[in-house]
Amino acid sequence: MIVPTTFGSLRRLVLTPSLASVTFAGRGFPAEPTETTERLEAVPRAVVCGFEWGIDARSQWEVERRLALVDPEQRGFAYEGATMAFTVLDAMGRGRRTRDLLTGSGQPHIFLAYIGIGFAMARLPRPLWTKVLPDLTGTPYHPTMSWLAVDGYGFDLAYFHTRRWVDEQRRPKPYPWQGAPEYFQRAVDQGIGRALWFIHGGAPRQVAAAVRRFAADRQADLWGGVGLASTFAGGSPSEGLGVLCEEAGPYRAELAQGSVFASKARAYAGFVPGHTEAASTALTGLSVEAAAKLADECAPEAAGPAGAGSGGLPPYELWRANVRAHFRDTGDLLRPAPRPVAQGAQAAPVGKPVQNAAPRPAPPVKRPRPEK
Repeated sequence: MIVPTTFGSLRRLVLTPSLASVTFAGRGFPAEPTETTERLEAVPRAVVCGFEWGIDARSQWEVERRLALVDPEQRGFAYEGATMAFTVLDAMGRGRRTRDLLTGSGQPHIFLAYIGIGFAMARLPRPLWTKVLPDLTGTPYHPTMSWLAVDGYGFDLAYFHTRRWVDEQRRPKPYPWQGAPEYFQRAVDQGIGRALWFIHGGAPRQVAAAVRRFAADRQADLWGGVGLASTFAGGSPSEGLGVLCEEAGPYRAELAQGSVFASKARAYAGFVPGHTEAASTALTGLSVEAAAKLADECAPEAAGPAGAGSGGLPPYELWRANVRAHFRDTGDLLRPAPRPVAQGAQAAPVGKPVQNAAPRPAPPVKRPRPEK
């Protein structure tokens, strides 16, 4: 049982941002208020609610019941917040709240839950990072996808400290996450790329301009983050997604890879909103179902520790590289993009539940040469 304490209440007051402070206006972002920004602002609000429920909870049962009340489209984001809270509590004391949540009702939202661990990392001193990742041995995608925690860390830095990490383009010190300190910066940049989608309110040209202001060696990973955010969180109409493809230019495969991972996460969670279907079609030419299947087929063989993949790259990056190679090898991204849906027409169902099938072993795939 989780029992609230006076210290727990103080933690909530100190660590929990207000709902007003996570709005785009509250953060001082340049995005103008629109229907798109209103949709995107619902994401950090859901995260804050999940965090509040988790940081001072009476029991895990109560937290899970509250999370179940959240609209399916936003529920994964609320799980991000609850995971962030449980990670902070476990790291500052002793407990297995995070493990119990992620092996229970949080398992369908495991991709976003890892991101929530990254949000906690942004608020904890590095010596405590050794305690943030629970033992999820035997659960799907662990520890390969735990790099999403570093992605979440990067997102948090960019969203809450925009001047330092976006305007000044600082680079964090390496950290040996999963034994691969040389990859840490790249995973952080993937999270910063996701944050750029929010900072600029899902406006394709402004997002692209922000990416291009970064050093050339960082832009590929930034575009991967943009693809993930634009597909999972949505916010752009069909014509805007077409512009995003044009703006990505030589990074179309990176944009598509991020979109594929977003489709996989949505499909695994069991609910696919219409904007995710529309974005997947526009950015990859694939339905969400087909994109999720592609992700499965591109998963690297589980050989060796998570930090010792081919060429020193973690299996997570090999997975991403395999997806990119698919689009480059098939030339799918060179084909004409699907026509935008006529104005007033529905691009896809407002939302549809999907079967959360058990993960299956991925067939062997041709591995591309490690990218620089």
